Amino acid sequence: MGVRGGRWAGHGASRVALSAVALVSSLALLSGCTSTPSASGPAAQAAVDAGDAPKVSAAKIDVTPASASVDVPVDQPVTVTAAAGKLTAVTLTDEKDRTVAGAMSADGASWTSTDPLRIADHYRLVAAAVDSDGVTAERSAFFATVAPRKVLETSISPLGGQSVGVGMPIIVRFNTTVRDRAAVEQALTVTSSKPAEGAWSWVSDTEVHYRPKEFWPAYSDVKLDVNLKNVNAGKGVRGMANRTVKFHTGSSMVSVVDVDRHTLTVYRNGKKTRVIPVTTGKAEFLTRNGIKVILEKHTMKIMDSTTVGIPKSSPEYYRLEVPYAMRVTWSGEFVHAAPWSTGDQGRDNVSHGCVGMSMSNAIWLFNQSTVGDIVKVVGSSRPLEPGNGYTDWNVSWSDWLAGSALALQS
Repeated sequence: MGVRGGRWAGHGASRVALSAVALVSSLALLSGCTSTPSASGPAAQAAVDAGDAPKVSAAKIDVTPASASVDVPVDQPVTVTAAAGKLTAVTLTDEKDRTVAGAMSADGASWTSTDPLRIADHYRLVAAAVDSDGVTAERSAFFATVAPRKVLETSISPLGGQSVGVGMPIIVRFNTTVRDRAAVEQALTVTSSKPAEGAWSWVSDTEVHYRPKEFWPAYSDVKLDVNLKNVNAGKGVRGMANRTVKFHTGSSMVSVVDVDRHTLTVYRNGKKTRVIPVTTGKAEFLTRNGIKVILEKHTMKIMDSTTVGIPKSSPEYYRLEVPYAMRVTWSGEFVHAAPWSTGDQGRDNVSHGCVGMSMSNAIWLFNQSTVGDIVKVVGSSRPLEPGNGYTDWNVSWSDWLAGSALALQS
């Protein structure tokens, strides 16, 4: 490692395991870089011209972190102090010659960096101070910031720019285990154009959800700021970048399925809009009870019973092309058109767990609905399993808050 034209040379895209010995060796090769005060300036030159030995400055410069340091934290400032003199100049640059801003104290006794350091970067600091006799001292230092064992990355639902229903939770999935949940959760900020009380709740070490106490307000702009750059998630895992995701909620669409009355009642922005005759799951294939969220929409969906555990050898086997299907559970429940069961709709439950209706009603509901809309099933004795879809609304608010890492800290 060396300095070439004021830049660091020999650093590739990947982090080199930098040792203190290597850094110290590099310092010894750098001309004009010392760790002790040096004599310079007009007074020193005059002494040389007169044949006298140069004066040594009484000013002492200290740098934190110490030169040759490795794994320097990025959340702590770099500081330079002067004793028996005052600082006149401090320059801190990274390996790409980008200058790190800092502030000098009014009395020149100290300098503190104001810009954050970058993870897995190398820095050079040059400082100068002058004593009461006008004799200058200089100090150079080099150090390397901490390099993560693994970079924390995110995938987020909903997507940026998407329009969703009022039941859509914000879901942040991580590419690796988050040990320090509180630090990561604190870096996630949600704002809405129509204020709504909400909170994060962890469903696993790699996934956290955000939902309001009630459904999102209709026609609201929501923004998620993910400020994970330099955040330590624990065990050597760190964030390297920030991102922002913005989405929009549409109208409030809540469809209530009553399995006993064989109806689906649509409430749009709080007003009853339509009552649709439906059929739900028969005795051995009951439709799950609870608040569900539309996960996907398909104008045509091939449904094969082998995917839900019904083999071809079973008299219950089916393979159908199903129009206007909207998924509400990962296990295979849909709300869809069922032209083969129109005689039972509104009268009996004959499906394998889906909510079926006439073609005309299915087209109308499909066109009115979007991902994130609510489908609430009542009257069934079969519970909805946690995580079988977006099941966040089935958790009481007190239990939801208990899943926040920040709530556990308070």
